[in-house]
Amino acid sequence: MTEYKTIKVSSADGVAEIILARPERMNTIDEDVRPELIHALTEQGFADGVRAIIIGAQGRVFSAGGDFAMMKRRNGDPAAAEKGSLDGKQLLRTMFEVPVPIIAAVQGDAYGLGSTIALSCDIVVASRGVKIVDSHVKVGLVAGDGGAVVWPPSIGLIRTKRHLLLGDPVLAEDGYAMGMVSDLVDTPADVLPTARELGKRLAALPPLAVQGTKRTLNAALAQQSTGVLEFGLTLELATMQSEDLLEAIDAFESKRPGEYTGR
Repeated sequence: MTEYKTIKVSSADGVAEIILARPERMNTIDEDVRPELIHALTEQGFADGVRAIIIGAQGRVFSAGGDFAMMKRRNGDPAAAEKGSLDGKQLLRTMFEVPVPIIAAVQGDAYGLGSTIALSCDIVVASRGVKIVDSHVKVGLVAGDGGAVVWPPSIGLIRTKRHLLLGDPVLAEDGYAMGMVSDLVDTPADVLPTARELGKRLAALPPLAVQGTKRTLNAALAQQSTGVLEFGLTLELATMQSEDLLEAIDAFESKRPGEYTGR
């Protein structure tokens, strides 16, 4: 099995686990994490004997989303930003197209790209009190790397607009009521055991039937996502080069209101 630096990967009894393993950085997603996730999903998703994948995380936060240092590096470097955009597109497509079901084990808050990863999974297990939020607008970015694709089928277009335009969170229990969360548990400690039990149940079923059902259900989403994702990422690339991005990050880090110019 491949050695990874930012994630931990294991497999047993037909269920693979991919665990985001940088809790000291709130499991942010950067140029190191994204390719490792894509590789691990592909490696495990097509491995003999693997019939389900769990994506989980170490620490209190599932993922804080995109890394601020990465965003600053890409601001003023269009080539690097475009490479990141291509990687983002590949991650989402990989999650849709890997044949085995993917279960999100959301033990802590999921922000930005972290929420996109969770909602791109086929089953979402989350703990009460967890916040799921696409906060792109709050850091001056278009929610173009998948939020506009995976939120509407989960909670509807009008609710999606409400939350993505303002960057407001959805609590897991409200997400459960709306259809965003499939399995709601009481505590963070309950999340991974519940995901593992679901993984075992999937692994015990006829694999061709399960995989074909996943692919059928994802076919329409994958087709619809192509145009939306291309358009959204193009717009996000433009905001990645904006002055407002740097101002939003500085305001957040300085704990002050931002002053935005639209440039």
